[in-house]
Amino acid sequence: MNKTLRQILFWAPRILGIVFALFLMLFSFDVIDLGLGFWETVGAWFMHSIPSIVLIIIIVLAWKWEWIGALAFLGVAVWYALMTRGIQGSVNLVISVIPFILGLLFLAGWIWRKQIRSDRHSVS
Repeated sequence: MNKTLRQILFWAPRILGIVFALFLMLFSFDVIDLGLGFWETVGAWFMHSIPSIVLIIIIVLAWKWEWIGALAFLGVAVWYALMTRGIQGSVNLVISVIPFILGLLFLAGWIWRKQIRSDRHSVS
């Protein structure tokens, strides 16, 4: 396995996971237009941000243990697909396909972790 592929398998799921969590967090800002008071808005924003916070926790754990990221992201993809089945829309497809891809990337990183991490721990 060449060095570029090792770096992609290490960094891609982590960076894409962070971007995906931030993308989902954008949807939580819709509470600003509800006309609530300051603390009610903060509370509503926090409640709507819980899925992004959970994804960030998964990414933090998966940074070291890729198998956690693989299981969690594949689980999120299956769970969301089951929860939104019957509802048409490209947003539902994107929100279920992206964690599936992230789960596969973490799975690949876990399977080939020795080859991926050999480059990071060797002295040049």
